[in-house]
Amino acid sequence: LLTSFSVEAQSRRKSKKDTHQFRYEIECIGEGKSGTYAIKVFSYSNKPNIAIEAAKRNAVHGIIFKGLASGDCENKPALARNPNLENEKSDFFKSFFANGGRYSKFVTTSTDGAIEAGDITKISKKEFKVGVNVSVNVTLLRKELESAGIIKGLSNMF
Repeated sequence: LLTSFSVEAQSRRKSKKDTHQFRYEIECIGEGKSGTYAIKVFSYSNKPNIAIEAAKRNAVHGIIFKGLASGDCENKPALARNPNLENEKSDFFKSFFANGGRYSKFVTTSTDGAIEAGDITKISKKEFKVGVNVSVNVTLLRKELESAGIIKGLSNMF
């Protein structure tokens, strides 16, 4: 009995680690109305079902820190212009990207969490690359980060 609890606890720690690692690829698959982007996120995980939640977190992380340079949309720069912002505001981003954190207000899965047949690739014996379509409300995300003092507003740039 004690062994099974230990194995389950290790599994939970590994699952939590999987969702908090920012290993992903993103590409824009379309622009929606009212400041939303449709994004295909490829996340890496030991379990395909964990990759769905990780994809939502990774999509928001990508919009903030990487921007969108590939896909069907024009180039979209990252919301954060400062490359060190994630480290400088680590306390904010730790809670922002926590399980059930504020990031989840700005992203939804486009297919109710269903993964298309060709979007799961086995990378190694224990790792999968999983593609998930998500929608991110970039306008609301920008407003949230501006009001928290994390990024500067567009009006402050000129």
